[in-house]
Amino acid sequence: MSERQRVDVWLHRARFAKTRAAAARLVSEGGVRLVHAGQGRRLEKPSAELEPGDALLLPQRGRVIAVRVLGLGRRRGPPAEARLLYSELDPQALA
Repeated sequence: MSERQRVDVWLHRARFAKTRAAAARLVSEGGVRLVHAGQGRRLEKPSAELEPGDALLLPQRGRVIAVRVLGLGRRRGPPAEARLLYSELDPQALA
């Protein structure tokens, strides 16, 4: 069984949101899409779970970015540590 993590927790630990509440708000407003096993869906609840290998599409600084989840963070560490949790993708490839 693979490890899973709530999407709001992951967004906070990967430094896509300053607070977990901001990450939950981003998800609740419908701004995040999850691609799991080739199936994409809009996330509506911050409690949705993701796992390494999943991809996320999310708004960031006025544009849409796509990232592949490489790992699950155990804490909100420094930016260098957070960058190890994901790799950037081409958003057009996932749209």
